[in-house]
Amino acid sequence: MGRDREPEPDLFHAGPEGTDVFAPLAERMRPQDFADFVGQDEIVAPDRPLRRAIESDTLSSVILWGPPGSGKTTLARIIARHTKAEFVFFSAVTGGIPELRMLIKAAEQRRALHRQRTILFVDEIHRFNKTQQDAFLPHVERGTIILLGATTENPSFEVIAPLLSRSMVVVLQSLSDEAMGTIFDRAVADADRGLGRLKVELSPEARRRLIGFGNGDARALLTVLEFVATQTPAQPDGLVMIDEPALDAALLKKTLRYDRAGEEHYNLISAYIKSLRDSDPDGALYWLARMLEGGEDPKFIARRMVVFASEDIGNADPMALVLATAVVQAVEFVGLPEAQINLAQGTTYLATCRKDNASYMGLLEAVKDARAFGNLGVPNHLRNAVTSLMKDLGYGKGYRYVHEDPAAKTDQAHLPEPLRGKKYYRPKQQ
Repeated sequence: MGRDREPEPDLFHAGPEGTDVFAPLAERMRPQDFADFVGQDEIVAPDRPLRRAIESDTLSSVILWGPPGSGKTTLARIIARHTKAEFVFFSAVTGGIPELRMLIKAAEQRRALHRQRTILFVDEIHRFNKTQQDAFLPHVERGTIILLGATTENPSFEVIAPLLSRSMVVVLQSLSDEAMGTIFDRAVADADRGLGRLKVELSPEARRRLIGFGNGDARALLTVLEFVATQTPAQPDGLVMIDEPALDAALLKKTLRYDRAGEEHYNLISAYIKSLRDSDPDGALYWLARMLEGGEDPKFIARRMVVFASEDIGNADPMALVLATAVVQAVEFVGLPEAQINLAQGTTYLATCRKDNASYMGLLEAVKDARAFGNLGVPNHLRNAVTSLMKDLGYGKGYRYVHEDPAAKTDQAHLPEPLRGKKYYRPKQQ
């Protein structure tokens, strides 16, 4: 893909006229520029910093984080069209460190001989382990490459801290039904790249169900749309009419159980958490099994366990947070299928713990007061007198050092005057 040799036709730089007619619909309909890129206005609207950096060709290292089908690769391809830098695609799934070294060497030569920058797009960067990610660091730091990483996983867990500190993290959201509808309608109408030549028509209910099936994933939506459209027989007049019976004939009904209207993903995790909260280990194990059998990410389940341990158990059993955190580490270290055992242990422990949400509720009350009362001043006796002027102003005056108290306890006030005597933490008496 380098510019020092005759360029070959490729989808990364091709316009609509270069679209591969044999490519899947999702690939053919991929937006070529911002005008066609829908659903991520928070980051690519004309006035947003990322958009300005792309259009002015001043992009620095970026990590694109978002769910499948949200537009990470599409955004990378739009960047490729706008930049004067050499844009190099590298997949963490199919590529390795030896290939990366070759790309870095080419980038160094390009910079030295032609004073041209290199943007290295690393798809699924989370597939690299921590040691492999270290290989990027010196080259990002020296500016040999501008790193553009894409990941479906939380960068805080999957990307090493030094690399994160040198990159801007851009969060792409799951596409809304409105954005999915726009993508859907374009694909149906477009005669050059889409299904326009097939004369496809859909009933409102079929359209709604297919958009729901996509569940915020444009790639999944266009994949199933193409399958249904090509599997539905045309009528004598050539019209391909897709209604609910046609959907049921083309797709197994159980495939649609993740319809957004049913919100199955959220329903299952909700049922799991509520079973834990109600101290029902049997119910919790069942919903855990349902999620695992449905292909849910075990790390998502484990992270929800960590939240639950503090939100619903708290100091009624401080070991709950310790064990939940250990489950996260075990899932990361062991992986499926064995990690199911760790999840089951954590589930039954959390379900049978005593429950107390006093810490969480206390925080919510304190946040409410912090917003309602504004920036209340810190009482003088709690301030630290680090200069003589501060001491003269009374900072620290009257503060009683608890370790000098025989009972190791003082009754001095720790809240601003308007909140004096307020009780936020009210643990249950168990």
